[in-house]
Amino acid sequence: MIAAALAYWTHDLDPVAFHFPESWGLRGVHWYGLAYAAGFLVGAFLLGRWRRAGITPLRHALDESTLMTAVMVGVITGGRLGHVLLYARDEFAADPMMLFRVWQGGMASHGGFLGVLLAGVWFARRAKIDFLSVGDLLCALAPAGLLFGRLANFVNGELVGNPSTVAWAVIFPHDGPMPRHPSQLYEAFGEGLLPLLWVLVRYPRRLPPGRIAGEFLLLYSVGRIVSECFRSAQDGYVLGLTAGQFWTLPLAALGLFLVLRSRRPAE
Repeated sequence: MIAAALAYWTHDLDPVAFHFPESWGLRGVHWYGLAYAAGFLVGAFLLGRWRRAGITPLRHALDESTLMTAVMVGVITGGRLGHVLLYARDEFAADPMMLFRVWQGGMASHGGFLGVLLAGVWFARRAKIDFLSVGDLLCALAPAGLLFGRLANFVNGELVGNPSTVAWAVIFPHDGPMPRHPSQLYEAFGEGLLPLLWVLVRYPRRLPPGRIAGEFLLLYSVGRIVSECFRSAQDGYVLGLTAGQFWTLPLAALGLFLVLRSRRPAE
């Protein structure tokens, strides 16, 4: 009776922010692409601000552009490959070219993390900088991209939540008439906004190497695991957990290890 009395909002957002003329042969600029661009721009802004304040391990402005370029390559390549390998193997087998259609969505945050990790290793060796210090910096820059990415998921109407009768439930027409949790917004809050606010306060405090990275990974993992409880398990289960929860466990373990390691007295 309560559910029948509520008027739920029906999702009707256009995933394309700016449409091109049909003669161009392209649909336009997608919100998903703009979300990635916004994440990189915020990351570049924070990177420059912190370097000028002398609280990053970077020595020159050139290091900023080199690191951001490496991160962009790592995020896009790792995120796309992660999505294909973890969640879309059948789709890839039927249409291998889907790998390159990144503007249609389909990026796995776990793959993105691995891509950024490899980018950080490469940059640390190239610049001869301690890898944990680079890792702290990368983890301090990551939440903005996660926040905008989850908001883009909501605009796209993808990764929908479980059926629900809460007052703020949303009807996603592509997934039937049942109102659902807007789990993308839960993830934007838990995986993006909260970690972003946390690192903005913590990173300038010059904590031991590895501490910020560990705290971020733990915060992200908790946010992901909790929000997955409200998200439709479209990718199935692994050992009783959703695929997203299962692949988040190694990140949580790594985060805990880094926090504990940073608490040990220096030898």
